[in-house]
Amino acid sequence: MESNKEKVVQRFIKYAGFNTQSDGENTQCPSTRGQMDLSQHVAEELRNLGLVEVQVDQNGYVTATLLANGCQEASVVGFIAHVDTSPDMAGGPVKPRLVQNYDGGDIVLHTEKSILLSPKDFPELANYIGQELLVTDGLTLLGADDKAGMCAIVSAVEYLLSHPEIPHGKVRIGFTPDEEIGRGADLFDVAAFGAEFAYTVDGGELGAIEYENFNAANATVFIQGRSVHPGTAKGKMVNALSIAAEYQQMLPAGQSPEYTDGYEGFFHAHKLSGAVEAASLHLLIRDHDRQKFENRKSLLKSMVALLNVKYGAGTATIEIKDSYYNMREKIEPVKYIIDLACEAMETVGVKPNINPIRGGTDGARLSFMGLPCPNLFTGGHNFHGKYEFLPVASLMKSAETVVEIIRKVGKMK
Repeated sequence: MESNKEKVVQRFIKYAGFNTQSDGENTQCPSTRGQMDLSQHVAEELRNLGLVEVQVDQNGYVTATLLANGCQEASVVGFIAHVDTSPDMAGGPVKPRLVQNYDGGDIVLHTEKSILLSPKDFPELANYIGQELLVTDGLTLLGADDKAGMCAIVSAVEYLLSHPEIPHGKVRIGFTPDEEIGRGADLFDVAAFGAEFAYTVDGGELGAIEYENFNAANATVFIQGRSVHPGTAKGKMVNALSIAAEYQQMLPAGQSPEYTDGYEGFFHAHKLSGAVEAASLHLLIRDHDRQKFENRKSLLKSMVALLNVKYGAGTATIEIKDSYYNMREKIEPVKYIIDLACEAMETVGVKPNINPIRGGTDGARLSFMGLPCPNLFTGGHNFHGKYEFLPVASLMKSAETVVEIIRKVGKMK
């Protein structure tokens, strides 16, 4: 696909130009207009390429079909990416820049603000000396999560359509909204999608393949205080903010994101709001092990009970909502789809790197909805921030891997 590189880069830059930052405060789907704009754009692109059954529903979900070419009896495989970008960093206007022949030094993202992408902070840059890198201007994220995945999938099917000598089975394409706020699979119609298995193309660096992810829940602790004028507050005031801070300090030491990696779970207190009268503390609960995950939820409930003993009944309440579960239990019975992806990577010259996801993807929920759906690399680094970068060679290998998976599925018995 090397001859298509310039077209692939321009496709990514085009997608990045849509501000598709999702909004967790908006209950509509999609949560932002920009997502629908990109969905409609890519749907029209797919129609022009020659895909059939191209649809954009009222919620911004895009589905399309690449018809079988000589392998009508092959399993139907799907490829899925998401159109939205993270709310954690400004989503536009994104101004990608292509760094040619990276020399291994600092990359100046923004001269006036002295924003540098430096190997001192991000030593993995050393792996890409001599390559082309897509970077930000230091004011927004880049959007490789997951517009690189979209780009890889569209570029792969375009390649297959322009090379009819490559036999393959039927392929289904899906692009979802609002994945970054945990809703990407909410309205995904697995039965209508009609794939036997699928892959999300939503991973990180070159070679990554993931079929283990966190079990995840969101918790909100509500604290009811008592506001009294501070001049006459002794023995009367109950400061909800102070109690919320006390609750956070009760969390186990060292079990937060900045101190954990690999299979280690965590609690993450990520938002505190309120005043003396009332406050709320929002937490993320994450663990790869299902029993440890349940134990973490039980601990949070017992901490609430302790506050009610100390400050009086009704002082603290908690709401916990499960978000997704570890897809491993759904993937292991069909482990051949992992072997298939690994073989495809090796065929295109990429060493597979199987690691657990310290997060989740649409594929985690889709796997529990009946569509086994592990996760493949896009090549991007430093998602959700201004230091995000995308090696072009890795993006090309992502697209080549998709092509090779499709080709191999066509040969399967």
